[in-house]
Amino acid sequence: MSMILFACVVRVRDGLPLSASTDFHLDQDFLECRKKLKALSSILTCYPDRGTANERDLRIHFHSSGDVACMGICNSSYPAVMAFCFLDELQWEFATSYDAASVGLASRPYAFLEFDNVIQKVKSRFNYTSDAQTKFNLEKIREELRLHPPALVKLEELEMRNGMVNGHAELHVEPAPAYRMQPVSALGILSLVLNIMCGALNLIRGVHLAEYSFQEDHKGIGNVIAFLLPFAACFLSCYLYLFYSSARKIKVFVLFVTVCLCNFYLYGLRNVWQILFHIGVACLSSHQILSRQVVEKHSDFGGV
Repeated sequence: MSMILFACVVRVRDGLPLSASTDFHLDQDFLECRKKLKALSSILTCYPDRGTANERDLRIHFHSSGDVACMGICNSSYPAVMAFCFLDELQWEFATSYDAASVGLASRPYAFLEFDNVIQKVKSRFNYTSDAQTKFNLEKIREELRLHPPALVKLEELEMRNGMVNGHAELHVEPAPAYRMQPVSALGILSLVLNIMCGALNLIRGVHLAEYSFQEDHKGIGNVIAFLLPFAACFLSCYLYLFYSSARKIKVFVLFVTVCLCNFYLYGLRNVWQILFHIGVACLSSHQILSRQVVEKHSDFGGV
């Protein structure tokens, strides 16, 4: 059956894998093709934006745009125009989900693990269904391929480029840059202390209420959860302030909303001033997390 077997998103400048589909093919030809794809991903800067490599009954296709490339492994019988249409759609989905700064700051493999689900959905749609939008894109991609045919990558040349000896590739991959956060500010320290204090208060109240609820009845379980969720949110906020994490804005928003909703739910067990204090601490913490920027650490050769 002709189909897309594997797909991934990599950073063009060094081949760092950002996300990939979860596939469990044990076929030896496929596993060998995966190795060739990994080797190819590290030298994409040497090729045009579209290319194809043949490996026995399989094909590797890639489409680069900016600092991101989408790559896939298909059966040789799978139409090239369909494969590039798939990669083009994957490229668009990734570009609408992450900006260039996030891609540039990625320092570990598979930093955008949550995008795996998107890859799986798009891959399944191209493998098992067809719709009008896909047909429209096919015509567009077919015309683009007619005007600018994809480069044909010879895997023998790929092996020489990567210094493959006895089937073992010595990949010359540019190391991912290291990053550090800006120095902790006085307000940042204050937000950490207040977060720890609020977290401790929530934990103490939650544990005491849980003991009472389990002894008497289970009607107060909602209040217990409303205390424990902000406890977790407070300490996660401390982590986000101290260490860099991708999608910080979304995470901060979720934590802030969690604190607000739980405190509104606890109205009656807490008075208005207590609720305002906890929300105020969450506001200060959110502001400090978002205002603390990432600073790239450049190698200082010869420096002290």
